[in-house]
Amino acid sequence: MAEFNSKKLAKEVVLRDPVHGYIHIEDQVIFDLLKTKEFQRMRRIKQLGPIAYVFPGATHTRFEHNLGVYELTRRICDIFVKKYPTQRPGDGLWDDHNRLLVECAGMLHDIGHGPYSHTFEHLFGTNHEKIGQKIITNPNTEINHALKKVAPNFPELVASVIAKTYPNPQVVKMISSQADADRMDYLERDAYFTGVTYGEFDLSRILQEIRPYQDGICFNSDGMHAVEDYISSRYQMYQQVYFHRVGRSMEVLLQHLLERAKIIYQQQRLQVTPSVEQFLAGNWTLDDYLKLDDGVMETNFSMWTKSGDPILADLANRYLYRKPLASVRIDQETKNLLPKLKDLIKQAGFDPTYYTATNSAFDEPYDAYKPSGKNANSQIEIMQSDGQLIELSQLSPLVRALNGTIQGDERFFFPKTMLSISDEPQIFDPLYEQFQRYIKNGELRYLRRPKRTTK
Repeated sequence: MAEFNSKKLAKEVVLRDPVHGYIHIEDQVIFDLLKTKEFQRMRRIKQLGPIAYVFPGATHTRFEHNLGVYELTRRICDIFVKKYPTQRPGDGLWDDHNRLLVECAGMLHDIGHGPYSHTFEHLFGTNHEKIGQKIITNPNTEINHALKKVAPNFPELVASVIAKTYPNPQVVKMISSQADADRMDYLERDAYFTGVTYGEFDLSRILQEIRPYQDGICFNSDGMHAVEDYISSRYQMYQQVYFHRVGRSMEVLLQHLLERAKIIYQQQRLQVTPSVEQFLAGNWTLDDYLKLDDGVMETNFSMWTKSGDPILADLANRYLYRKPLASVRIDQETKNLLPKLKDLIKQAGFDPTYYTATNSAFDEPYDAYKPSGKNANSQIEIMQSDGQLIELSQLSPLVRALNGTIQGDERFFFPKTMLSISDEPQIFDPLYEQFQRYIKNGELRYLRRPKRTTK
């Protein structure tokens, strides 16, 4: 294991945090990373994006989340070095020479996120993980300069942890697995700021029972119920917060807003700030990306409310001033009704391309084994008193019930006007009434034909 120049601060820096109490910074490199312009940019990017339109308190940013993940990795390292220090090479215990590497990776794991990350990525073909690795390894960034003070190849090592290619699985899985510092922080943090109690879990107990082993990280058997609680909280947060229908509606509006802006820009009829223009033109650089934040995007949205294009102006107003689309649940059978409903919407004066959408939101609360994808080989294992490792769902009936299941729904989004009920006759009332006949209890349904009567 290479030696790193882990210079300590003359005096520890302590930051107040509403979730973890305190965040402790002891190393010079962590303090240097905190002060870089790339890390400070995270202050201007909301963690949950449009979800703040549903839960007003959810205006916390990726800045404090990244700090929170750093703090949890620091605490886990403290526990490991105290309870499970390596005694000899290959014993599967914790080598604290990895501490600085995993703390920096935890702090920078989300550094590549942009505003409205997932919607933005879908439209412009960006990837926050790859961009994050570029920010870390690019010799022109302040983050790269700070990391190189530790060792010339330190930026590449940190990037390899985030890319999940670093050879020590303990280091990788501390920030990237089904029970890692990243998920533990964002679940607790998002629950706190959205105000939902079912997102909370016994973090302190989990940290007491987490431990390293040869192939990664597991939990002592005494901590199994705390891990169950964590899995249950994650399930509830996805169903009640991350998949909230109004939040998804605002994401649909955002996506259509950016799609329309791209078309109007190509027609050379759009006022836009320089950094956003590079993305609409398709020739952006890393420097352009680093200039983007929520404020920059909302400045453009505000300009577009005065656009000469009525669709773009309307979508910008709807997004900025929280006028979500309505939605109903659909399934494979009722999808066949969508062309009919889109035709009714078109007759009512709305372009279905921009005022309708199907949106799927599904999640696996827990997967005991997934050979590929984001959580490859990241099953949660419980160590018995004799050292045997048993996968969590084999011990927990609760987790077994969730194992491999797909939770969520698919929805059809449309203008809320289609659900209008007028006191006085309006020109589109017959269309609205016909549309509403296909909806019952928030679901799309086929119309029942009247029964024939026989004499």
